[in-house]
Amino acid sequence: MPLELAVQAELPELNRDQLRQLYRLMVAVRHLDESAIRWQRQGLIPGYAPELGQEAAQVGSGFALDMARDFVFPTYREMGVARTVGVDMVQYMSTHKAVWHGGLYDPAASRFAPIQAVVAGSVLHAVGWAHAQTLDGKPAGERGVAISYFGDGASSQGDVHEAMNFAAVLKAPVVFFIQNNGWAISVPTERQVAGGSVAARAAGYGMPSVQVDGNDVAAVVQATAAALAHARAGHGPAVVEAMTYRRGPHSTSDDPGRYRTLDQERLGAGEDPVARLRTRLLEAGLADEAFFAEAKASAEREAEQVRTGLQALGSRPGAEMFEFVYQEPTEALKAQAASWREESEHV
Repeated sequence: MPLELAVQAELPELNRDQLRQLYRLMVAVRHLDESAIRWQRQGLIPGYAPELGQEAAQVGSGFALDMARDFVFPTYREMGVARTVGVDMVQYMSTHKAVWHGGLYDPAASRFAPIQAVVAGSVLHAVGWAHAQTLDGKPAGERGVAISYFGDGASSQGDVHEAMNFAAVLKAPVVFFIQNNGWAISVPTERQVAGGSVAARAAGYGMPSVQVDGNDVAAVVQATAAALAHARAGHGPAVVEAMTYRRGPHSTSDDPGRYRTLDQERLGAGEDPVARLRTRLLEAGLADEAFFAEAKASAEREAEQVRTGLQALGSRPGAEMFEFVYQEPTEALKAQAASWREESEHV
């Protein structure tokens, strides 16, 4: 039987200021995301993985973290989490511009690991970091928690099985945060996740889980907070599955029209997470049109600042491609570097 994670008020009921802050963050993320697609089309960046529709899952989970002690292990689609936890967006987007692998930001200082393009690759890293928290002598309650992001498609990778098994056996403080956006590139969830739920698999490893409405940012905050509290208290790992929907392509090189129609996309996407929070704020009298207009204007200014910063980034020296492969370069690598220098002298 699944072990249900008790989602109690690990955080107090979100107040007016917090809900308004969440809305600002979601609008900023939405606008940056849409801008990044335009930047790719304009040739400013070579590629990008959009997250339209997943803003609540990303902002809500990032909002619950304690960045003084927790550590984020992302995939290539967690721009919203990065923005929420305070990573410099120009330095983050430098990876997408192919200026520098892993981004120009300092992962140790930001507590946000480099972007991981290997499907499910960061899951094992998260467990390793989390296990280290149990070895450094810190008592339960004071430990940092690793949060590992991955999608429903990545959940079928063997690395996820290994990571969950080790985490459960070692009682590592890690939260496995799955954004089930309905599609593993062109394969729908029902064709690659038996039973339709990744959270249900947690029972096989003896860890609790919760499946949450990933388009409800407040619900995501509470579910993530409960999972973090469980792991921080020394009870081991937990699984959060945020049920959301990828409203656009898998990446800027993808054509979703090859595997789903616009009608299917409209029917499957559900309520827009940004519009949903806007409605809640309006109905509760927590915001007015002036607030929404200011949030939009602020997001537009931020996106323009990021664009300007990206345009100002220069190219890295080509020789660096040989400098970070091995601690001690092999003879073959030395030969390749020498050949590259010889061939590029005229450039």
